[in-house]
Amino acid sequence: MIGVISFPGSNGDHDALFAIQDDVGAPARLVDYRETDLTGLGALVLPGGFAYGDALRCGAIARFSPVMTSIREFAQRGGPVLGICNGFQVLTEAHLLPGALLRNHTLQFHSFWTHIKVEQTNTRWTGGYESDQVLRLPVAHGEGGYFADQATLDLLETDGRVVARYCNAAGDVVDDANRNGSLHSIAAITNQQRNVVGLMPHPERATNPLTGGDDGLIMMRSVLQFLNVPA
Repeated sequence: MIGVISFPGSNGDHDALFAIQDDVGAPARLVDYRETDLTGLGALVLPGGFAYGDALRCGAIARFSPVMTSIREFAQRGGPVLGICNGFQVLTEAHLLPGALLRNHTLQFHSFWTHIKVEQTNTRWTGGYESDQVLRLPVAHGEGGYFADQATLDLLETDGRVVARYCNAAGDVVDDANRNGSLHSIAAITNQQRNVVGLMPHPERATNPLTGGDDGLIMMRSVLQFLNVPA
């Protein structure tokens, strides 16, 4: 069973739930932000949206939700956790992932399809991809520019923890493809254990050709291999 966390203001929770249930074909349920018992859940997804209205900073209030203590303990035990867009922001605010997500370099809200290149396939969520595989995924964020100090960036690069970078359709990591101004063109990162992944694009909105593409389907399925659940 995969749990999809639902915060006040989440708007990608049902997208993730339906993608997992209908397109991936795995059991899933919504997890209310007030829950503290995650028994029976093998993986967790923190979805996109505007948790608590993005008051103060994106994810700054959500990190204090009752469920976050259990999520932190789940992650420390090696449980797979995926933070998508606002979920990525929550994970950085909760210090489950390093860095922060800042206002887009364009100072505009981004809502379009983009490309990212997968660099690490040794995480719980990217094991089904090929190295350097280019994905076409939608984005929907106003604060998607990844930022970290130089020491953190060096650590991410040295440890191979940059999971994906923005690129063009040919897979070239170029400035024009990095519309939100993320340092090192970072679109996704992982923790040292490689069980927690945060990314800004929305794989759960790209799991069916009828909605524009299915490049995100493998990401949502990859965790099932780790959980030893038939896809």
